[in-house]
Order: sequence, then C-alpha cells, then structure tokens
Amino acid sequence: MEALDEQQSAARTWFEALRTRICAEFEAIEREAGSDASFDFLSWDREDSSGVPGGGGVRGLMKGKVFEKVGVNVSTVGGTFTDEFAKSIPGSQENGNRFFATGISLVAHMANPHVPAVHMNTRFLCTSKRWFGGGADLNPAIPYEEDTASFHAALKAACDAHGADYYERYSKWCEEYFWLPHRKVARGVGGIFYDRLEGDFEENFAFTRDVGEAFLAAYPPIVRRHMNQEWSEADMDRLLEFRGRYAEFNLLYDRGTIFGLKTNGNVDAILMSLPPLAKWS
Repeated sequence: MEALDEQQSAARTWFEALRTRICAEFEAIEREAGSDASFDFLSWDREDSSGVPGGGGVRGLMKGKVFEKVGVNVSTVGGTFTDEFAKSIPGSQENGNRFFATGISLVAHMANPHVPAVHMNTRFLCTSKRWFGGGADLNPAIPYEEDTASFHAALKAACDAHGADYYERYSKWCEEYFWLPHRKVARGVGGIFYDRLEGDFEENFAFTRDVGEAFLAAYPPIVRRHMNQEWSEADMDRLLEFRGRYAEFNLLYDRGTIFGLKTNGNVDAILMSLPPLAKWS
C-alpha cells in the first residue's frame, strides 16, 4: 500500500484513538457488573486485488456479562478496486481504480434484552475524490423513549455545531438507509447517517470527530441505565427475533459489509456485526 499523506494519517490516528477510548469505557462497564471481560485484539493484513499488500486492520472483540458480543474494528486499506466494483465508487475510474480507506466500525449486541444494541461507523475514503461518511444508530429490541431521546439529542448537538440542516438531513437519511424493504420495518429507532461528505477536509473531519464523541457520551449511560434490569423469557424471545432482523439487514444491504467483502477484507472482522444468537419464527 502507498504511503499515507497528511490527511490520511490524521484520519487513521483519530479512528484508532477513538477505538482505544471506546474499548476502555466498555471494559469499565463490565467491571461495574463484576466481570473481568476484556477485548481480544487480532491484527490482520489483506492482499490487494493486484496481488500486492493492501493494508489491514485490527479486530477488537469482547464477550462479557453486559456485552454479549461487541466488536470494535479499525482498518486502513488501499490498492486497486476490481473494474466491476470501481463502477459503484465515485472517482475510482478517473483514478485508475485506486483507493484508500480508513475507519472505525462498531457493533454491540447486549446480554440484557432491555439494553439496546448499537452501531457506529465513521470512515474516510479517497479515490480521485475524498470524503467522510458514517453515523450511529440505536437498535433496541424493547424501545424506551428516554433512551431514544437522549441518543438523538447527543447526535443532534454534534450536527448543529456544523450545519443547521445536518440533523434533519442525516436523521432522515438514517431512517431511509436502515430500512428492511422486504419486511417494511425499520432496523431500529434511528440516529444519523451521512456519506460522501466532500469539500473542506478540516470541517468535515471535525464533524466526523464530533460524531464519535457524541456516541461515546450518549451510549454508555444508556447501557448503565438498563444493564441490571430484570428480564423475562418473553423479553429474550423478543430480543432474539429482533436480532434476526438485524442480521438480515447487515447481510443484504449494509454498505460496509459489501465494501469489506468486495475489497478482500478480513471476513471475521467484517461479519463481527452479526449477533451471537438469533431466531426466526
């Protein structure tokens, strides 16, 4: 993989630092629950479609008392898209199909049905164009209005600091993106989703950092609010059925899953988003 330029290096450094802080906070929650669970980190390298080294990443995985399964991955990859896949990525064909991508991806599936699952991803991608994308969304099997409101409030504050229309646009985009058309239901209670945010690197990078900070501020209090709450067998059935819907979306529609598989990424890291247990009635 080619040497990173200043912007690429800055984005990579931020995503890796955010990963470290999130993992530390999640491990702290496990300690509060009397668990000694911690993240297991597995480094991986990829071979580009041209046959040369194409970067890699680190899969972070923890299975604990509160977090039944949580993955926090970082990756920095580059090389050449296949001709077929390059047609779907802006600026690729004008750049000889060459690309660079760095980012963080997080999915948490929780042991207690009252604690919502969550997804967060932010990334920086370069072809002949450069853009940021990502977002965060809350996925409760048993929704609580207080959780939804506090999660959205944190993301709205991050959006409002950078654009008066950001929250309206990106929350609507999230609703449209995390939709299962074959079931005609939403995957969760929303959040924000944005992509192909081009132009001013410093401003767009600042917004992407604020999205990460908003997630880190908003989600742990929600976990702590419900992690000791009693649950019934019916609650668990509801959770497992909800997880089936989550798996369907990630396997059929998720852009990150498709991108990782199309660029010869680490399969275990890509599919860490899938729940440990699920059911279909």
